[in-house]
Amino acid sequence: MVRASPSSALPLSGIRVLDLTLARAGPTCVRHLADWGADVIRVEPPATQSEDAAGLRHGFDFQNLHRNKRAIQLDLKSAEGHAAFMRLVKTADVVVENMRPSVKGRLKVAWDDVRAVNPRIVYGSISGFGQDGPYGHRAGVDQIAQGMGGLMSITGLPGQGPVRVGVPINDLVAGTLLALGISMALIERNRTGAGRWVTTSLLEAAIFMLDFQAARWLIAGEVAPQAGNDHPTGIPTGVFPTSDGHINIAASSGRMWQRFCAVIGRPEWTEKPEWRSPRGRSQDRSAINAAIGEITCQQAADYWIRVCDEAGIPCGPIYTIDQVFADPQVQHLGMATPMRRASAAGGDTKVVASPLNFSGLQRDIRLPTPEAGNHTEDVLTAVGYTDEEIAELRHTGVI
Repeated sequence: MVRASPSSALPLSGIRVLDLTLARAGPTCVRHLADWGADVIRVEPPATQSEDAAGLRHGFDFQNLHRNKRAIQLDLKSAEGHAAFMRLVKTADVVVENMRPSVKGRLKVAWDDVRAVNPRIVYGSISGFGQDGPYGHRAGVDQIAQGMGGLMSITGLPGQGPVRVGVPINDLVAGTLLALGISMALIERNRTGAGRWVTTSLLEAAIFMLDFQAARWLIAGEVAPQAGNDHPTGIPTGVFPTSDGHINIAASSGRMWQRFCAVIGRPEWTEKPEWRSPRGRSQDRSAINAAIGEITCQQAADYWIRVCDEAGIPCGPIYTIDQVFADPQVQHLGMATPMRRASAAGGDTKVVASPLNFSGLQRDIRLPTPEAGNHTEDVLTAVGYTDEEIAELRHTGVI
């Protein structure tokens, strides 16, 4: 394993983050910050209330989400636990949470509560539908936002009915967007000295990802239908059969179309009046796709990938997930990164690497996903608690 860059060399070195997040969207945000040097303290409820009670802590999902963090247990519902949290707030730069507004208000850990203690704090929030408005009170999960945000209406084969995207895409994108927003607020704080509340939601993330499909409606009044494996507007771009499976080919521009017709031995297609323009090809997509498929099915996928690559035409295989990680380019990129698991989990494993690269820095795992409460005493000692006070907190179930 390549030696990891020390925390002090990473972009977010010196930034302390208090992590109050649950589920996936919030932890995705914090994972970005943790991977690039932030000192993340994950605040979890005592053992009887924790996620570990469901037996999930040592599973693949939790292990992948919570690396490079320290973990403490703290009962925020108790006066003593809340006081300890606020003492941590005084030393922190960022708080991240994805509670419903009523929950963080009841726990007194909302934006107004923490900035009263530390005006420099950057407070990041993810919700289902926004912090206020008609749906601000609602709980939200990824699939609900996929439906309300329009993604399910354009995913799947024409006429198939709504189809969810195969990953919790709103969680992942909302978390990534919040990490970006927090980074912006930290830069602004260098100039102003004041913190900022940064928010996003699963619904906003879904609509953001509609991108040009949303612009089709907003600007041109077009409601995008399901297009299956075809690109909605650029033809030919889609899935085509080979003698040993399927491949993706993207040759929608005029120049790519000419090259592609030459590669598959049909240069005369470029002279067909109905196929000469992008609009014409889009209108006749079924006929074009069928004609291409009759040719591509005569050779193996590797053949078409090679000849298309030589002609500068985007083309690639369609992998199962095990095949993804066996691909030489994926291995070169190091997207499966080693992690020594905490003692209770046992042994070494691999988790998904950060997709970001900084020149001169390594992105390996500095800290394995922690056991519950692994760092409670160290963290509390660092903010002034004595051994006796910590022992009392443990005796009363606050930690």
